Amino acid sequence: ANPHASQQGLEDAETDLEGWLVRKVADKFARAENAAFVTGDGNGKPRGFTTYPDTALDDGSVEVGKIQQFVTGSSGAFRSDPDGLNDLLDLVYGLKSAYRSRANWAMNRMTLGATRKLQDSDGNYQWQPSNIVGQPSTLMGYPLASFEDMPTFSTANALAIAFGDFGEAYQIVDRVGISVLRDPYSAKPEVTFYTRKRVGGDVVNFEAIKLLKFGA
Repeated sequence: ANPHASQQGLEDAETDLEGWLVRKVADKFARAENAAFVTGDGNGKPRGFTTYPDTALDDGSVEVGKIQQFVTGSSGAFRSDPDGLNDLLDLVYGLKSAYRSRANWAMNRMTLGATRKLQDSDGNYQWQPSNIVGQPSTLMGYPLASFEDMPTFSTANALAIAFGDFGEAYQIVDRVGISVLRDPYSAKPEVTFYTRKRVGGDVVNFEAIKLLKFGA
């Protein structure tokens, strides 16, 4: 990124305009990274875990370069209760126990809102709110993480829910943190702030994560 401001503006501003610009760029970088970890194509950016094809094997084993997908059988929707919960159970027990002990759910807030309404055959909700500050709510006993860049379940064929041990499945490498070069000479009377960061990310363990596809 290369934001700029006038020298006079920097001198006369009542607030720290330079610091504000740097913080805005850092926030934009963070949002771009988060999106790439989910949906990035790997071309000049991290590759997202939702971009890999489904494995073609039926025996529960996993092919390198493919992530197992479970299908709801209902395009853009949960199945009627209690079958919606059964779809989630497929993800839970599709994951090996070694990863399941450290697993969590990942979905965006719209999908989470619909997931909270799912009930079992006795009318019980499986979502449990947390009463402890700093502790996440749980679904079927596993913590929930908000991934706002994941697709919404109501989109046909969306890979809207992930379940896995993300610490084992996905690796993020921050090669160079945010660095800012202040340049008052190249575009006088403007001062430019050449800002850069190097980060990478990709799936490194394809059996440590499962995806739920909302498709027929």
